[in-house]
Amino acid sequence: MIEILLAATSTTKSNGNPVFTLVFFGAIFGAMYFLLLRPQRRRLKEGQALQSSIAVDDEIIMTSGIYGFVTAIEGDVLWVDIADGHDKERIEVRVARSSVARKAPADAAPEAK
Repeated sequence: MIEILLAATSTTKSNGNPVFTLVFFGAIFGAMYFLLLRPQRRRLKEGQALQSSIAVDDEIIMTSGIYGFVTAIEGDVLWVDIADGHDKERIEVRVARSSVARKAPADAAPEAK
């Protein structure tokens, strides 16, 4: 009896429509594109536009949260003035252009002394 049931289950084939399978996988690819790839490309383009628009005397916020003013640009390296030091010396750091998170809003910028 068991042999007959096993033989019956092994001979049954699924007659699924191959067009439905293609449409299903196409829908999955479309959803992945619109949910993952497209927003990531948009963020990448926005980041590249921000990094190329940085100029001297812009106030920036770095990915570490440090605010500073750009004093010089040397290719992909920025010289950023982050604070007044002792005896009125300026404290400048050299950072990669890619470490800039965004430009500081003009209305929130503290007054320079």
